[in-house]
Amino acid sequence: MSFGATIALLMCDLQNDFVHPLGAYGRAGQTVPEIAALPARLGPIAEFVRARGGWIVSTHFTLVPGKGGEPLISPHLRTLRPFLSKGDFQPGLWGHALVDELAPADLMVEKIAYSAFYMTRLEWLLRRVGIDKLYVAGLVTNGGITSTVRDAHVRDLSPFVLSDGCADFSPALHETAIAALRPIVPLLTVAEAIKELRQ
Repeated sequence: MSFGATIALLMCDLQNDFVHPLGAYGRAGQTVPEIAALPARLGPIAEFVRARGGWIVSTHFTLVPGKGGEPLISPHLRTLRPFLSKGDFQPGLWGHALVDELAPADLMVEKIAYSAFYMTRLEWLLRRVGIDKLYVAGLVTNGGITSTVRDAHVRDLSPFVLSDGCADFSPALHETAIAALRPIVPLLTVAEAIKELRQ
């Protein structure tokens, strides 16, 4: 039984440079177990959505290369993540890609800020293919997830957050962000979302 094209799993920034041990964050020693666990945790719902005819949408944080390939990094990010360098999060390179465990995506959107809607084609794509219900997962909870979900909410796109399908660089940051989202959007575990989709 198919639930058609109105449903999407929106996976935020689950890229090699964030998640893989050989990615930009891994090489800098910035990985945490909660983030590393996400691909395996989200695999079952990604496969379920695919099997039922829904969409897999991935967002990709992007450092746009400038002259000589040096990335255009905003000052606040340069302060927070001084290890980022040439080739990191660059379109077309391995680090920019969705992790193998969750690939492929049906739609891919590059983004340059926290929200996947800010200066991107995401809303146009969702409207164009008829998606009106989003199950949102990925990282980081207090950044890209929170900003994207709030922007989806004001666009009447019916976002649901997979509370155990998101992660941050500390459990405390994750829990605080999830608590702040509770009054705004429905929260489900991955298992609960699969159960809901089965119905």
